[in-house]
Amino acid sequence: MSGQQAGAEQRREESSAPTSSPSRFVLGLDVGSTVIRCHVYDRTARVRGSSAQKVENVYPQPGWVEIDPDALWAQFVAVIKDAVKAAGVQMNQIVGLGISTQRATFITWNKKTGHHFHNFISWQDLRAAELVKSWNNSLIMKLLHGATKLLHFFSRNKVMLTVSRFTFTTQHVTLRLVWILQNLPEVKKAVEEDNCCFGTIDTWLLYKLTKGSSYATDYSNASTTGFFDPYAMRWSKLIATMVSIPFSILPPVRDTSYNFGSVDEEIFGVPIPVVALVGDQQSAMFGECCFETGDVKLTMGTGTFLDINTGKTPQHVNGGFYPLIGWKIGHELVCLAEGNAGDTGTAIVWAQKLDLFTDAAETEKMALSLEDSEGVYFVPSFSGLQAPLNDPCACASFMGLKHSTSKYHLVRAILESIAFRNKQLYDMLQREIQIPVTNIRADGGVCNNAFVMQMTSDLINEKIDRPAHFDMSCLGAASLAGLAVAIERLLQDTYGWELRGERQSLWSLCDQTGARSGQICDKPSKIDGLKPQGYQFQKRQQ
Repeated sequence: MSGQQAGAEQRREESSAPTSSPSRFVLGLDVGSTVIRCHVYDRTARVRGSSAQKVENVYPQPGWVEIDPDALWAQFVAVIKDAVKAAGVQMNQIVGLGISTQRATFITWNKKTGHHFHNFISWQDLRAAELVKSWNNSLIMKLLHGATKLLHFFSRNKVMLTVSRFTFTTQHVTLRLVWILQNLPEVKKAVEEDNCCFGTIDTWLLYKLTKGSSYATDYSNASTTGFFDPYAMRWSKLIATMVSIPFSILPPVRDTSYNFGSVDEEIFGVPIPVVALVGDQQSAMFGECCFETGDVKLTMGTGTFLDINTGKTPQHVNGGFYPLIGWKIGHELVCLAEGNAGDTGTAIVWAQKLDLFTDAAETEKMALSLEDSEGVYFVPSFSGLQAPLNDPCACASFMGLKHSTSKYHLVRAILESIAFRNKQLYDMLQREIQIPVTNIRADGGVCNNAFVMQMTSDLINEKIDRPAHFDMSCLGAASLAGLAVAIERLLQDTYGWELRGERQSLWSLCDQTGARSGQICDKPSKIDGLKPQGYQFQKRQQ
């Protein structure tokens, strides 16, 4: 096995799987911040084979976070080949590919040659922190805020109120892209010659897979860039003009479940249709069946992302939560509002590098072995602090250290900090989003930790459903791909639902499958692929 494949994990379906194997399969890929993972799904949403590799970030300067695109491409191709091999199927049996990606990580490349101008600039990158601070304090922003407040006062237009509270952040692509346009002469020149393409990871992978014949993104990924208007459903002329981002470099925006083109035959030997592109958090929402207005997803992975389904229109927010497009399938549009904390899994990985423990699974027992942290607190801010504080320059730190402080206290303080940030985000959601919460469903690697889950449940005083399996982004991408290709008539054969002309409502689909809100843990359903051993956390009685 090659060095790049050494970290790959492969898994076949359990021996209890049916002996008669379906003839066609769909691939669900998740290109996350720490792992690239691929699952091969059959027509009953059962995983038949898997592969994963670790994403290696590059840190050329303090605060800069990049990904080598050539290494990422090699890993992406490898996990697909390994997963298909692990499933024991042939490439010509794969009828659809759905790709979920980390969002707001971007690259620019030469339109003629396809050669990239620089590494991927990660969503965690802080090189634009000074630009963000400068723009947010600028006269232009003050005039924008003042004018839109005045317009809202007279018109009572809620969009004007939302714009009046808009601020730039380092996590949005906007000012990181501006930094690239200002500091890389080759990019400047390519823009002037109309020879520059911009794309987030989904766009670049699509371009590579189709060898340049397809160039697009979807609404979910576009809405997380920071310069997409979710109310008008197009790139924002206001923001692009304000910060001088040329429209000529931006890709077309398509539906989430859509035929984007086929993989070039030279890559896998057969043309595989790429039929879903989706942001990882939106994909996890779909995988968790958060189809009802008020459904909430709490993802704890590299960072924490709290998303609420706001229905068919973007929520008018007050500056903490951000309006996003969940997914668009034909005329079916689902919108979200999202708040996030940048450092969750990263804090645990950092502690592991300091030899506070050897395996992340140990942290739960370490925390539970103590009554409390003895007044030790941790600030999880390796990439600054996001809403409601919005301080990109905030530094990670421990407070309250004493002679008696042990590594157990440090570990507990780190886990508590995750729960405290969850509480902070949930309180902000309650203040800003005028929609009753119906259900809360957790996913992501950190939700394996029962200490964090229980403390979060206690702090927010709500039940939290945790599924038996946590690869919701892969499942969501595969489900969206399945909607596009109707794998083995996935919905027709399994649920008696046909894809004829206009697709039926996703809520109708949820009705038929029995995967409605509140059933995700105590009633398994084929559409969500979850097993009965899901767990529910409730606030403990005092």
